[in-house]
This record gives sequence, C-alpha cells and structure tokens, in this order.
Amino acid sequence: MPAVRGGLLALAAAVLFGISTPLVQKFGTGVGAFATEALLYAGAAMAGALLRRRVEREARVVAGDFRRLLAMAAAGAVIGPVALAWGLQRTSGTSASLMLTLEALFTAVLAWRLYRETMDRRVWVAMSLLLAGGMVLVLDQGRDGGARLWGLLAVLVATAAWGLDNTLSRTLAERDPGQVVLAKAVLGATGTSLLAVGFGESVPAPDAALGLFAVGATGYGLSLRFYLLAQRAFGAARTGSVFAFAPFVGAALAVAMGDQSTSWMMAAGSALMLAGVMLHLAESHGHEHGHELMEHEHAHRHDDGHHDHVHDPMPTGAHSHRHRHEALWHAHPHVPDAHHAHRH
Repeated sequence: MPAVRGGLLALAAAVLFGISTPLVQKFGTGVGAFATEALLYAGAAMAGALLRRRVEREARVVAGDFRRLLAMAAAGAVIGPVALAWGLQRTSGTSASLMLTLEALFTAVLAWRLYRETMDRRVWVAMSLLLAGGMVLVLDQGRDGGARLWGLLAVLVATAAWGLDNTLSRTLAERDPGQVVLAKAVLGATGTSLLAVGFGESVPAPDAALGLFAVGATGYGLSLRFYLLAQRAFGAARTGSVFAFAPFVGAALAVAMGDQSTSWMMAAGSALMLAGVMLHLAESHGHEHGHELMEHEHAHRHDDGHHDHVHDPMPTGAHSHRHRHEALWHAHPHVPDAHHAHRH
C-alpha cells in the first residue's frame, strides 16, 4: 500500500535526521555556521552521487528543474541549516529538536495552498496542536533569558525554511531522488562555502570536519532520499507529519547525551506536538474522483491500479519512461500523490 510504504520511508528519514540534530550541536561546537553547513552538504552530495539510479529505473533531472532546485537549495540548504546551526549554539538541544516539529505545520499549510492537498477539520486541529506546542517551547526558553530565546527563534526560522523546501521538492519527487539530493547538496555546499570564506570563518579541526561530513551523508543526504520517496508515495503534508517524529528522536538523543535542560513546560509542549502528529496520521481519505488525461514520466509499476499501459515484453518491478493516463473516474482510498491532485 502506498500509505504504508510512504509512512515507513518518511519514518526512516525522520530517524536519520532526528539523530543528526544533537550530533550537529556536538561536532559543530566552535565551528562557524556557514562552515558547518558546507561540510554537512558536502557529505550529502557524496551520498547523492552514490545513490543515483540507472536511467531506465528513474526519471532524470532536466534543465527545467534548475530554478526549483536553486530555490530549494537557498531555502533548505542555506537559510534553514545556517539558522539551525546558529540557534543550536545558543539554545537547548532538546528544545531545539522539539521545535523542529513545526516544520510539519509549515509543510502542511504550504502543501494545502500550493498543491491543493486535503486539510480537513482533523488536520487543522492537528496543526493547531503543533502550533500550541511550539508556543509553549518558546515561553519555556524565554524564562531562561534572551540568548536561549533568540536561539530557539532561529530554529523556528529554520523550520519555516525547510517547510518551504519540502513543498518545493514535491514536484521533484518523481525525479531520481539521488540526482535531486546531489544537485541540491552541491548547490548548498557551494553557496555556504563561499559564505564561510566571505565571512572569514576558520577551517574546522579534522575530527569536527569528519564528524559533520558523516552526519551530512546520513542525516541530510540519505534522509532526503527517503523523504523524496515518501513524498512520491503519499504527498507532502503526510510526509511532513511523519517526519515530525524526527524532533522526538533528536530530543531523546540530546537527553541521552547529557542535556539537562528539560522542564515541565518542555514536556507539555512535546506532548501537544506529539498529539498533533498522531492526529494527522490517523486521517483517512477516500471518495469518488476523476483523473484527467495526463502524460508524464516517473518511476512506476503495473500493479497499482493506475498504470495499465502495455509493453512488449512487460517489465517486472519499477521502471521509468514517458507514459499516458487516459481519463478515468473511480473511487478508492487515496493520498495526494502525483495522480491525486484533484480539488475538494
């Protein structure tokens, strides 16, 4: 089932990224924010290069995708990570990890506005719980002084930037995810490297550089590949909601690594956020709907009810080529993937 597969992929992405947050705080101590992100995205670029698929298995990135990739890199590989790195050096790793849950809120609202993904009453309540939890975290850090509060607000900027990045990446989810990761990471590493040099940041120590590079390969590169595959399976908003488990993974690891900043307000905020995530994931959606005549290219199979064109011989498993969908009207449970972008 697409929903199950998408959920598992998004959960894998969440675990890898969640682990990365406290590790970035650990290895990035004393390292400039731009240099930190340059190393993270250099690692992600290596992962993207290794994860590319054969041309007959996945749709290629084309020249027309460059502007969107550039926007994704600016939001998700420069603004978001730099804001996170700056904030992590000034606030609690646990609260910063939990604040990243708001990425799901920004992703869901933007996916609703730009891609017409469904937002029923249950989803709006879920998003309200996420927002309430974030507000509690801000109040909690505000009690400890201005530096911690400003650090947490920088993490909030990072969540907004990544929410925009997630939404922009939705239309590239049908491309080879290895190529998308590689292109975005190269753009991000290049931009942040130039900024690091321009601002005179020092070269990190070898152990810090190696640690950040390894975290980038897994928590940014491999995680992004899983995230794109999850978006392909069941849409941007639901992927963002499952991915919202990442902050809880990161917060648990931060506590295990010795973060002693937990409080009852932080626990209350995390409980509200977790309730919002679970409520969104409990959504079920199915009704009669139509498919307009469409022609596109992406990786697909012939056992999913939407790809009934013929081959000679018929291939087995996933493959990619340009194909045509005839107009169709039917009813079944579905998610907002590339074939279900209809209005409600």
